[in-house]
Amino acid sequence: MTQKNLFSRAQKSIDCRFASLGAPERIFAIPSIHGNIQKLHALHESIFNQFRPGDRLVYLGNYTGYGQYSRQTVDSILTFRRCLLSIPGVMPSDIVYLRGTQEEMWQKLMQLQFAPNPAIVLEWMMDKGLAQTMESYGLDINEAKRVSREGVIRLSRWTENARQAVYSNAGHDVFTSQYKRAAYTDCTFTQTNTCSPLLFVNAGIDATRSLEDQGDCFWWGHAHFKSMKFPYNPYQRVFRGFDPDNGGLDESHVHATLDNNSGRGGDLVYAEINHVGDIMNVVGV
Repeated sequence: MTQKNLFSRAQKSIDCRFASLGAPERIFAIPSIHGNIQKLHALHESIFNQFRPGDRLVYLGNYTGYGQYSRQTVDSILTFRRCLLSIPGVMPSDIVYLRGTQEEMWQKLMQLQFAPNPAIVLEWMMDKGLAQTMESYGLDINEAKRVSREGVIRLSRWTENARQAVYSNAGHDVFTSQYKRAAYTDCTFTQTNTCSPLLFVNAGIDATRSLEDQGDCFWWGHAHFKSMKFPYNPYQRVFRGFDPDNGGLDESHVHATLDNNSGRGGDLVYAEINHVGDIMNVVGV
């Protein structure tokens, strides 16, 4: 099967959980922000000065967590969306938001009453950065710990109140409904007539599974990401926005980690990527 046919076959199986970026000449990719709103403002300004119709902006998840300004970070992202859409020719589909590890944990928090051991699950998630997000939305950490041991009915009431705390912020409910599991570019044929689609994920993939069968691997299947030696067909390069091991920026000919540990002692960056997957520029703030 030719590379072009392989890509066409893969496209047919992809559903609305994934975002097609089309075939842009340039993609701006923002890795994990982790509530680092001060640096996010500077990053947004830099992108706005360069963004043109036909470009794409992909947020690679983990908007919240670790930093103390998680709620305000979502506000900043929503505001920047309006700024970009004010540029003539920029379309809503040009801006894509991936679900990250933090967003996945937040969803689990909203369903905590169904966990087999809610108290243990809650403690584990809070240690992974969720505690700061909860506090940003005005949720009492000690109350959450207490309620997690008081049974399903009491915990169900608490999660409903927590959900309302989020939805009381304008646009946050809609924002949480827009997350995609991954984003990909369409097949672009170069002068050598090779197909160069790209894939964007949060923390990793399992290279032995198809895209639609990744499941939780997008957030937890990162163990062998850096050891990938061959392209994840039909995608010529996979970009991720979060490295749980805090390894910093890293790239090979088949994968790239854009996370520079924002919110965990490092800088927030964005990458400017061309249509064949070359990183043209990395800007840190």
